[in-house]
Amino acid sequence: MHNDRTITEARLKRVLDERIRPAVYPESVPLAVTVWHAPGEPVPVAEGIAGSGVPIEAGAAWGPPWGTSWFTVAGRVPREWAGRTVEALLDLGFDENMPGFQCEGLVYRPDGSPVKGLNPRNQWVRIAERAAGGEEVLLHVEASSNPVILDYHPFVPTELGDRETADGEPRYRLARMDLAVFDRTVWELVQDLEVLEGLMSELSPDAPRRWEVLRAVERALDAVDLQDVGGTAAAAREQLATVLAAPAHASAHRISAVGHAHIDSAWLWPLRETVRKVARTTSNMTALLEDEPEFVYAMSQAQQFAWIKEHRPEVYARVKKAVADGRFVPVGGMWVESDTNMPGSEALARQFVHGKRFFLEEFGIETEEVWLPDSFGYSAALPQLVRLAGSRWFLTQKISWSRTNKFPHHTFWWEGLDGTRVFTHFPPIDTYNAQLSGGELAHAVRNFQEKGGATRSLAPTGWGDGGGGTTREMLARAKRLADLEGSARVVFEKPSAFFEKAHAEYAQAPVWVGELYLELHRATLTSQARTKQGNRRSEHLLHEAELWAATAAVRAGLPYPYEALDRIWKTVLLHQFHDILPGTSIAWVHREAAAAYAAVAAELEEIVAGALAALAGDGSGGGGTVVFNAAPHRRGEVPALGAAVDGAPVPPVRPAPRDGGGFVLDNGLLRVGIDGRGLVVSVYDPAAEREAIAPGAAANLLQLHQDFPNMWDAWDVDHFYRNTVTDLTDADTVEAADDGAVRVVRAFGSSRVEQRISLPAGERRLDIATEVDWHETEKFLKAAFPLDVHADRTAAETQFGHLYRPTHTNTSWDAAKFEACAHRFVHLEEPGWGVAVVNDSTYGYDVTRTVRPDDTGTTTTVRLSLLRAPRFPDPRTDQGTHRFRYALVPGASIGDAVREGHRINLPERRVPGEAAVPPLVRVGNDAVVVSAVKLADDGSGDVVVRLYESQGGRARTRLETGFPLASAALCDLLERPLAAAATDGDAVPLALRPFQILTLRLERRD
Repeated sequence: MHNDRTITEARLKRVLDERIRPAVYPESVPLAVTVWHAPGEPVPVAEGIAGSGVPIEAGAAWGPPWGTSWFTVAGRVPREWAGRTVEALLDLGFDENMPGFQCEGLVYRPDGSPVKGLNPRNQWVRIAERAAGGEEVLLHVEASSNPVILDYHPFVPTELGDRETADGEPRYRLARMDLAVFDRTVWELVQDLEVLEGLMSELSPDAPRRWEVLRAVERALDAVDLQDVGGTAAAAREQLATVLAAPAHASAHRISAVGHAHIDSAWLWPLRETVRKVARTTSNMTALLEDEPEFVYAMSQAQQFAWIKEHRPEVYARVKKAVADGRFVPVGGMWVESDTNMPGSEALARQFVHGKRFFLEEFGIETEEVWLPDSFGYSAALPQLVRLAGSRWFLTQKISWSRTNKFPHHTFWWEGLDGTRVFTHFPPIDTYNAQLSGGELAHAVRNFQEKGGATRSLAPTGWGDGGGGTTREMLARAKRLADLEGSARVVFEKPSAFFEKAHAEYAQAPVWVGELYLELHRATLTSQARTKQGNRRSEHLLHEAELWAATAAVRAGLPYPYEALDRIWKTVLLHQFHDILPGTSIAWVHREAAAAYAAVAAELEEIVAGALAALAGDGSGGGGTVVFNAAPHRRGEVPALGAAVDGAPVPPVRPAPRDGGGFVLDNGLLRVGIDGRGLVVSVYDPAAEREAIAPGAAANLLQLHQDFPNMWDAWDVDHFYRNTVTDLTDADTVEAADDGAVRVVRAFGSSRVEQRISLPAGERRLDIATEVDWHETEKFLKAAFPLDVHADRTAAETQFGHLYRPTHTNTSWDAAKFEACAHRFVHLEEPGWGVAVVNDSTYGYDVTRTVRPDDTGTTTTVRLSLLRAPRFPDPRTDQGTHRFRYALVPGASIGDAVREGHRINLPERRVPGEAAVPPLVRVGNDAVVVSAVKLADDGSGDVVVRLYESQGGRARTRLETGFPLASAALCDLLERPLAAAATDGDAVPLALRPFQILTLRLERRD
């Protein structure tokens, strides 16, 4: 037989494109269209429908950036269409290649009830299944003219990312607005041919199955009369029936398709637009569920459910019914799909608390799978938190984006810091926006790493990022692929059904220990410093507000601010979404984040001030001062989590002149040399008789790098940034300040930095306060500490503990971690002596090691990442003034690093008064850190305490209560009792394994 394969395949493509697909809608008539442009921000539905529109024709321009236009379409079904299926085709000017990234619409009936969403891959609205003929058609479309930020030439700086800087020019031209006859048979033929075309393209040219399909397609094309496609489509389908009925091989891979629309809670659009994106998508999905009985749709992010409940109750009612029917499936159990690198310990725990509680209260559903397909790496603390939240499974997709090493598993046990394991799946289809194309399915089969041990994987199916969801075309593919020779078997089912089967067949899956580090998007640890500082400050203010409000409630009867704290937590959790906290959203998002953090801080400061005033007394005895310590470690005479009456603060050590220029700071515990350039050239520890700074090096050295990654500007820093560096050594001012600090001022580029270096009396800690007026572009600013320490690993704080990362680059896995995340400290040590670098607001850091000339020892350099200046998607990222505090702690153990990390983030508060405040709880072992003290969320008045082992070892202690204790219970994160805890009077004896988290619910005795 002659090989005419390519001819037939080319024929198929042209006939499909030019004859068969156009014949899906063989007849059409135009609709009359009017438009009303809403002024300013979106308006309520009733107001939009009532807007006074003017006529608009196809081809007319509409839609300034971020505008809202209300289109009204009207017409009448022709009488000759009686008995036929009729749809409205509403094309707002879509580019089919950009679903979720441009204009969108939501269709309403005249009474204001929603019909479905419109997007580039979903432009139809069913008018009648069998038209009577003559029906009037009247629909309203709320259309958003979201500008295209990420265009075909990506990462181009644009001012369109904020309504305050965008122009007012229309972005779109209205396209087809018609009533049309929908030919179901032709549409089904299109689906048949698309599935077979995708199957053929993935089969080997030598495979008999490919040729069988090719000949069937050839016969089908012969059966089509190109001038009468509708009349011959059924005959063409008959030619395909046999090849479509051939069953899959017994060993065929099994794919569980899950309807999905990954909707970023903010990214290239503001939060308010996400509310509408969710409404559009869920309207589509609930409509599709009604039409397709085998379809199952999953949606994560409790915040997104809460948005439509508040803003689109008519859509939420449909969602709630579909959830009750078991086919619209809440998943994830978190408030948002958050970043998991940077949220603090309690914040990451509260993502589960608020997310799972919402699903329980709204739907009575205990979500068991954690659904985080798109976050930029996954903390080693997560497995324990997943299990403590009552969940069993974990799903991610983003690890497929790693650039250096291919992750070795797709189904595995993930072991976290404390040894907890969670069953995890990483779909081999390598997308969370699957279309069930032939190429995607074949890739999933080839790529699956668990062959021979497991037989199934999951495919999140639907348009995502900006929403859209699953389409009827995807469902048609799934039906044909349910049991088709040459393909994986595909079935729509709930994620829980997939996990149950996957777990049952592969219980002895391999184990991955530690973080799931993403070898990409490392700059998200630094971009948009204000957002990161707002998050860190909010987390610690919430810790203080809960602690002092609970203490004031128990000690002074002050009402506990349940509602305010719940609302504020949800605001902070929302802004931990994986495109907000990482700094990768448009300017509008970060502008609003700054305002939200300012409002959060103001309200929390008010809560804290009210509680402290109630606790400290009225000061009538002579104007004393009460020092409050919210940190989990004692500070001098001030107990942890309590307060003591104290005098004036101890002044810092004053600088003395240094031989050769500069200054010396000496408090008897450390002797610090600062040279004439304002650089720290010596930090000597007399007790250990050793120098912390490497010979010939200088610490607190600010270094400036060119920073222009190959792509993903706000997301990425590429390794080659290190190839060029400018050390900022020139100083305009190096002087002793009135407050005892050494003040250093430098100018560089268009920027200015002022630092205050101080040594507190009685402390083994060098404090550095840095203020940067930053006006650079595409630069990366770091603060370097070259240390005379030989260490092959560093400890970096993460949630509820720390993890070790290598300082060397022995393997490609080690080398890929050239920028990593740390919370409050980075620590490195030789046996018996270590150094910590602690900070109040940074997350990114890097560590390098070199051997000094002539083998005189190892220099290990820790660098904190302070600022970047990418231009996409926010062209003015981080321009302006920033303040950072960090400190060098020589001679530090891990315990010291933990303590000093809390100290710099939770400074003492000094308020007028004369009453000491005993802590509500005391812990007798410094290795055990209390992360939260609060009243129980259920309003019972019980005290809830969360604590963890912080140093990586076993710990025994007694939790003593400062109130009469009736009983104690061990709880999950949601404060639900798991088991009774033994008590000993007003104390609870505890034994913790390394990094174990315990939540205790303490009932007070009257």
